[in-house]
Amino acid sequence: MKILVIADVHSNWPALAAIEEPFDACLFVGDLVEYATDPVPCINWAQQHVTAGVRGNHDHAVAQRVTARDGGGFRRLAAATRPLHWDLIDQGRLKYLARLPVTQHVELGGQAFFLVHATPRDPMDEYLADDVDTWAERLQSVDADIVCVGHTHLPFHRQLGDKQLLNPGSVGQPRDGDSRASYAIVEDGVVHLRRVEYDIDATLGQMRAVGVEPWAVDLTGEVLRSGGNLSREQMGRFQ
Repeated sequence: MKILVIADVHSNWPALAAIEEPFDACLFVGDLVEYATDPVPCINWAQQHVTAGVRGNHDHAVAQRVTARDGGGFRRLAAATRPLHWDLIDQGRLKYLARLPVTQHVELGGQAFFLVHATPRDPMDEYLADDVDTWAERLQSVDADIVCVGHTHLPFHRQLGDKQLLNPGSVGQPRDGDSRASYAIVEDGVVHLRRVEYDIDATLGQMRAVGVEPWAVDLTGEVLRSGGNLSREQMGRFQ
């Protein structure tokens, strides 16, 4: 059985559409929306293809109409794009985001999967990168063969005792220095981290077309082309 695992699409339809390899099931680990501004085809794709999925912090904020706190860098980008999402997404699709569970267990291909966007301790907000010791502590009470997480936009795969920990990285906004869309394939229990190129200019062009402020388009362009590899000084130019 071939299982596609994706996370952190962030309304970047050209990136999601670039994943063309066939799969038997799809696991989604949160954040379909925000940052880029083409949420409708991303949600449509998820409704059609996702076998099991969970809610990310940005899905929750958009669905619950939480006012974004302004600030620098990514916070300011979320604040700039969230109101556009409320204009673009109809009530039916907002309900889809709102009804995604916070965690989910599912069995596929003879294996048990546990899905959560951030961590089991704090399902939508705790930011925990590739820290083996802390992850081993977080997963002590989780009963699963493979634990799938997102949130950090950093791909990694680790064996932690009797469990595998998988972060497929970000489809729509990678932050590991590689501009290509990131995802994972689990085939017969074997995990493969994958990348695919996509048309970043198409993403930026769509943002301009729906009226995103020029500074936000420029920041998005720098983040996407660098694979999120921007210094604090570079990010500070957009504060």
